[in-house]
Amino acid sequence: MIKLITGKKGSGKTKILVDMIKHAAENTNGNVVCIEKSMQLTYDIPYSVRLVDVDGYKIDSFDKFYGFIAGTVASNYDIKEVFVDGILKIGGRNYDELAQLLDKVNDITKDIEVVFTVSEDNENLPEGVKKYMA
Repeated sequence: MIKLITGKKGSGKTKILVDMIKHAAENTNGNVVCIEKSMQLTYDIPYSVRLVDVDGYKIDSFDKFYGFIAGTVASNYDIKEVFVDGILKIGGRNYDELAQLLDKVNDITKDIEVVFTVSEDNENLPEGVKKYMA
């Protein structure tokens, strides 16, 4: 299941995400993964959460990100929740490509909650993205 946290830069998306990560770390019966760009959350999330910096894997497009997340969930069946901070920093600002990514990730993560932050106002996002908004 995919959920989006949307809003302009500085609107508190990452704080909401960090709170969700902390809650998941305390309450999940599986593994929690946080994926981000540039290792900004190192000191904000619990040590039990697997923190991954996409820069270390040279991920710079939605297609590469899809391959990365597919490999991540395929390699560990105990993952219950995945949090992605700043998906537009990772893949770019093509919202139609973002919608395609969300559809593909949704197809492979039926039993996993995947939460993305998207730095954009809701009215600027296409319906293919909006359908994942909580």
